[in-house]
Amino acid sequence: MQLFSSLVAAITSRSSSGPGTGGLEWTPCDVADRAAVQKLFAEATAKLGGLDVLVNNAGIAGPTSKVEEMNPENWDRCLDICLTGQFNCTRLAVPLLRKSKNASIVNISSAAGRLGFAMRTPYAAAKWGVIGFTKSLSIELGPDNIRVNAILPGLVAGDRQRRVLEAKAQQRGISYAEMERTAFSYTSIKDYVTPEQIADQILFICSPRGRTISGQAISICGDTQMLG
Repeated sequence: MQLFSSLVAAITSRSSSGPGTGGLEWTPCDVADRAAVQKLFAEATAKLGGLDVLVNNAGIAGPTSKVEEMNPENWDRCLDICLTGQFNCTRLAVPLLRKSKNASIVNISSAAGRLGFAMRTPYAAAKWGVIGFTKSLSIELGPDNIRVNAILPGLVAGDRQRRVLEAKAQQRGISYAEMERTAFSYTSIKDYVTPEQIADQILFICSPRGRTISGQAISICGDTQMLG
């Protein structure tokens, strides 16, 4: 989960205020495994003493395949992590967030959460689901002063994006370079999004300055109009 690691590093570097304050502790967890999530939250609560922010960022790319050729187990796994995993974490976070004076949930969706994505149907279905989950939670948790927003990244620099483009290139029988050109032909800004840009947006909306921002699906995608 390269984007997760990159976001952790980016948020750490931006939130650090002095020597020793930037070190984050983290524990591997399969968010599709409810027992593992329960254990993670127990450990986190014991160490942190509470919770102000939940960022639901765990995800996988899922299969690249025509729907009739797709392994149903790969479909299930993608939705279990990318969508149900957010539910598994949120249900445990909400009681803790109710005790915070600056509570915020950020769900990582994707440009695939607002656009169709051929041969990536489970990923797109999950990320569209994240938007519905986010907007519904915003209404539900608003009375508790818990803000809920979604971030929709586009083409994010890193190994994960490279692997996705490689898989699509192979599926289409074209080169990686041609697939990359095709992907950027649908964006106004011809450049990759960086994890630092995503981290900056998360830090702002979770700060007190973002106290009235909720129920939003915020794109960081170079104005992506289509997914190829």
